[in-house]
Amino acid sequence: MQVKIDHGSVSRRHVMLVIDEGMLRIDDLGSSNGTFVDGRRIEPRGSAALRPGALVEIGSALVVVREGRGSVPPQVKNAPLVVEDPEMAKLHELVGVVAKSTLSVVLLGETGAGKEVVATRVHQLSARADKPFSKVNCAALVETLLEAELFGYEKGAFTGATQSKPGLLESAHGGTLFLDEVGEMPLATQAKLLRVLESGEVMRVGALKPRPIDVRFVSATNRDLRDFVSSAKFRQDLFFRLDGISISIPPLRERRAEIPGLAHTFLKGAAEAAGRRPMTISNEAMSVLLGYPWPGNVRELRNVLMRSTLLAKTDTLMPDDLRFEGLGLGTTTPPPPMTVLGGQNPYRTVPPPVLVSADEAERRRIAEALERSVGNQTRAAKLLGISRRTLLKRLDSLGFPRPRKRDGEESDED
Repeated sequence: MQVKIDHGSVSRRHVMLVIDEGMLRIDDLGSSNGTFVDGRRIEPRGSAALRPGALVEIGSALVVVREGRGSVPPQVKNAPLVVEDPEMAKLHELVGVVAKSTLSVVLLGETGAGKEVVATRVHQLSARADKPFSKVNCAALVETLLEAELFGYEKGAFTGATQSKPGLLESAHGGTLFLDEVGEMPLATQAKLLRVLESGEVMRVGALKPRPIDVRFVSATNRDLRDFVSSAKFRQDLFFRLDGISISIPPLRERRAEIPGLAHTFLKGAAEAAGRRPMTISNEAMSVLLGYPWPGNVRELRNVLMRSTLLAKTDTLMPDDLRFEGLGLGTTTPPPPMTVLGGQNPYRTVPPPVLVSADEAERRRIAEALERSVGNQTRAAKLLGISRRTLLKRLDSLGFPRPRKRDGEESDED
């Protein structure tokens, strides 16, 4: 099947979408204007995996990856269900009870702690398990695009709407809609979502009549929504509609008993993906993993194992094989092994080493790129492997003073 995007920035043969063993990926075909997935550029003729909710920039055109109507509930391969901590066992017992109810659910926890895994379990253990499970990342889309994705639109509703399109709310009819990072939803969109919850009907953009829907809502956030309500960043009435019951997911550093099981599971998958023989983790390397504070939680653990497996020289991971780096920096020195404190809980550690935050690491990386490009924003963005638009957003969010525009360089509005 061929897809045509009528836009001047899109090459005649720009990308190829490939379904491989049930997974979707995008291949760049050597396009002149580049292809970006969630702000990161794909190398010319390179590939990237796509997941529901991914934002793809093809030239200057934006494409959102969505699951089709009636899709099979996804098996979350990146975060398997490993329950070896007593508190997490209690949590999953609660999830089993909540899943069988009709309550809306709010999942609380740090980024990467496993909120999507729990959301998937709520759906799979519910009476709606054979119905669609749709997901949207409220922080990944601009307001207008988020509304179009949630509510859908009619033909002619706006420029480029050449045909009618159902939104995720309609697509999830009878099933579950997972609102990830719900705290980032704009207030105007919150008001429209509240009407859907109150009426059980959805109004497409440009439509004259609403359509009835039956959807269960599972939301996730790493924010304190009550604080957001107090500061008028989140509607109180919507909060009470979504918060039928809250489930708090502890960070990985508070459930270290699960690290070995997760590590072995990720290692197996990483070895298969890399085409390697089955691999093992040495006791010394496992001690390092147990002693690390994991600010990025389960997601960071998976990434460390993926990188380490790809670059390991033997079939047994040693401490020197562990790659904790991120954001394009060089290999960081692995943290010291966990110190057991005289017969006490074996998962207690000495105070962790001072780590450079993700924002500070990115600040250094951007500063270095700007220095190497003598302040030229376009060249700096290419060095970083991101679009210039993404670079400008990061400059603002990190508090950088804007470099002066150089001769021949695009303006900020381009």
